[in-house]
Amino acid sequence: MEGTTSKNAKLLATAGFLFITMIWGGSFVVMKNSVDLVPPSYLLALRFTLAAAFMALAFPGRMKKLDRGSLTCGLIMGIFLTLAYLFQTYGIKYTTASKNAFITALYVVLVPFLYWKISKKRPGLNQIAAGLVAVIGLALLTLKHESGINLGDALTFLCGVCFAVHMICTEEYTKRCDPILLATVQVAAVGVFNWLLAPLLDGPGAFDPSILLHKSLILGLLYLSLICTTVGFLIQTVGQKYLSANTVSLLLSLEAVFGTLFSVSFLGEVLTGRMILGCVLMFSALLLSELRFTVPGKEVHG
Repeated sequence: MEGTTSKNAKLLATAGFLFITMIWGGSFVVMKNSVDLVPPSYLLALRFTLAAAFMALAFPGRMKKLDRGSLTCGLIMGIFLTLAYLFQTYGIKYTTASKNAFITALYVVLVPFLYWKISKKRPGLNQIAAGLVAVIGLALLTLKHESGINLGDALTFLCGVCFAVHMICTEEYTKRCDPILLATVQVAAVGVFNWLLAPLLDGPGAFDPSILLHKSLILGLLYLSLICTTVGFLIQTVGQKYLSANTVSLLLSLEAVFGTLFSVSFLGEVLTGRMILGCVLMFSALLLSELRFTVPGKEVHG
């Protein structure tokens, strides 16, 4: 009975991650329109502050149980999440959107090896193979004629590293802390850190509060804060109680697939054979990560 319950929990968590990758895949258009009105660091501050408020209002009972352990772990997760978003946001200023998407999602190969370094648990052959297949799929899906390495690429790579560390921290901390408290604290931390950094990064006078009356910005902020952040990070944090960081990294990398499909559906982008092959490889990597390889004398798996 316990095994069935655990299996059902993993299936629900997987479905939840697929849902949030669809949400995040469709958020690029909203982010682009919003950044045209509000500087990046101020937009992140608004987005995560609103999300933290939504979470606190939704779970008032949980907030009364906040302890030092949850606060410390949530703050550490918030630091890496803040750095990831900032590196990604400023990285895209110096590189192409396609390279930004590709390099960010390299966390699919970083996570197994970082987790090995931290936990001393060697990644399975299926995890290594799945990561490599996913990277090939990502390259086919996102890269076109880009060449050379620039500052934006380096910043984006640091973004991928921070996302990888964040996933590993989330897996470890949800074993001993309430995931809803962790999600709330980390989101609030990202909001606070961005309010502190915004005047330095974008200038103290770069944000005009009156712009908040702009109807399209209000709708965009509600989508980004309530759907993408509140719902998204609650699902991610709770879901990582049941799925490994390796599996989560592969699931979240599918954001590139859904982003492509949304671009084709709503922005008129042409779906090429190369992009279709990339999507197939991305989904194949997810299936490969769940396979078990049997070699003489033992079973090798993730």
